[in-house]
Amino acid sequence: MQLSSEPTTQTSTSTKEGSVTSRVASWLKSIAYPVARYGILPFYFSRIEVTGQENLPTEGAVILAPTHRARWDAFVVPYATGPYVTGRDLRFMVSANEMKGLQGWFVRRLGGFPIDTEQPGIGSFRHGVELLLNKEMLVIFPEGNIFRDNQVHPLKRGLARIALQVESMQPGLGIKIVPISINYSHPFPKWRGTVKVNIASPLEAADYSSESARTNAKKLTADLETVIKQLETINN
Repeated sequence: MQLSSEPTTQTSTSTKEGSVTSRVASWLKSIAYPVARYGILPFYFSRIEVTGQENLPTEGAVILAPTHRARWDAFVVPYATGPYVTGRDLRFMVSANEMKGLQGWFVRRLGGFPIDTEQPGIGSFRHGVELLLNKEMLVIFPEGNIFRDNQVHPLKRGLARIALQVESMQPGLGIKIVPISINYSHPFPKWRGTVKVNIASPLEAADYSSESARTNAKKLTADLETVIKQLETINN
């Protein structure tokens, strides 16, 4: 698919703790995506194998839920799911630590916004809600941080809470949560190493509405973790 040439799109949420914003700079997207897809990634890795792209929704409110194995994920996730695959921009909720330096400069201008994974602020959650109400595709790493041992770590419930809150605010919105597993051939990805990405069928937020909000979030998180573990088995 061709990258669209729309102007910068920005969404912001104001809270007492300050304004949380995310934007996609069209000028940078038009450069960064093709350079990463056809230059950086194939130059560094000998093979990138992606399966399950047919499971990616091309419209509507979507949460992509990938495992987090390296800073390279910031390149690999768009490669596997972004504009060239779905025709959609991605918005990233990422650890505040990953918003530093050169990577942070790019992430901030390509749809990223920070969250403190130790003490999450309400502003980041509200911004995630706002993006989904606008039917965006939002990337949330449910493990919270980078883990290099190729083991699925306990998922945080923030993703489920955001999805269920939005679905309750706008019944029928049909939020889909897409489990994704990413694995590198080495814990610290090496030159000419390989990458495997597996994408599962989406979970539907609307299927988790029969009990209390806490119980629903717990069940959705558990089901998401189960599917991701199954994907890890395939990758390994």
